[in-house]
Amino acid sequence: MAGTRRSLVTLATGSALGLAGVPGVARAQAYPSRPARILVGFAAGGATDIQARLMGQWLSDHLGQQYIVDNRSGASGNIATEMVARAAPDGYTLLQVVTPHAINAALYSNLPFDFMRDVAPVICAARLAYVAVVNPASPVHNIPELIAHAKENPGRITYGSAGTGTPQNISVELFKMMAGVNLLHVPYRGGAPAVADLMAGHIEVVFSPLSEAIEQIRAGKLRPLGVSTAARLDVLPDVPRIADFVPGYEASGFAGIGVPRGTPAAIIDLLNRELNAGIADPGVRARIIDLGGTPAGGTAAEFGEILAAAIEKWARVIKFAGIKAD
Repeated sequence: MAGTRRSLVTLATGSALGLAGVPGVARAQAYPSRPARILVGFAAGGATDIQARLMGQWLSDHLGQQYIVDNRSGASGNIATEMVARAAPDGYTLLQVVTPHAINAALYSNLPFDFMRDVAPVICAARLAYVAVVNPASPVHNIPELIAHAKENPGRITYGSAGTGTPQNISVELFKMMAGVNLLHVPYRGGAPAVADLMAGHIEVVFSPLSEAIEQIRAGKLRPLGVSTAARLDVLPDVPRIADFVPGYEASGFAGIGVPRGTPAAIIDLLNRELNAGIADPGVRARIIDLGGTPAGGTAAEFGEILAAAIEKWARVIKFAGIKAD
């Protein structure tokens, strides 16, 4: 709290430094003076929503105003994103920024906003992993066997995802591109139904968000083949990286916070400092890990670099795979 009070005092002393006439500084001096919203483009109860509520609760507890999560689901997060892009750049409308935002930039050709132009990054709160899983009855026990099985049965090995253009879909398309295999996509209305059909034996593999598969892996109901991240995961220490067999493969996601472009730098800096403090808190870190993430943090500029790199990467995969938005 002491650090927060110092941050607020620093903002309030802008006029003493001759900044009172600078546009936006007057708004920043008193921030926050009323409740704010964190828009989430996905339904309540999922990992994206819970991550946003975790960040919102920390800000509410440490900045003296409520940061209320507002779920505006639909169009793969684009409805909420447009609302934020058009909102006043005053720090009272935030966006939960997740991997689909990087995918949507290439997936949709007529968006009413430009994500990188209209949304300013604040912080990357967590990096998210995917894990390639199969039914325990599958003859496939590792990534080399999956590749060999796919090459022996081109176009006949089915993989499930949460839908066309979702991170699960795009991560497998990257795998197909780099491993030189042909897998048949079976889209579902969400990741949970895909995992359920995998356990029932109706499809053969899923690249699942860790949060949706970890309990089934621990219970022996799913067999993990490899993780999508550049490093092994502490929660699955014996599971190799997919990159160990497909050099250069990496498909980690992210969860973070953005604001409308034009939000005063002093407000972005304050939010960044407070959220970095939250991510460093042992309780918050443990909760992020429980949700299948790796705590991140860092500067707003670093999150901007993550977003730019992800948009460029997924655009190449979407073009290669010929994926179109539903």
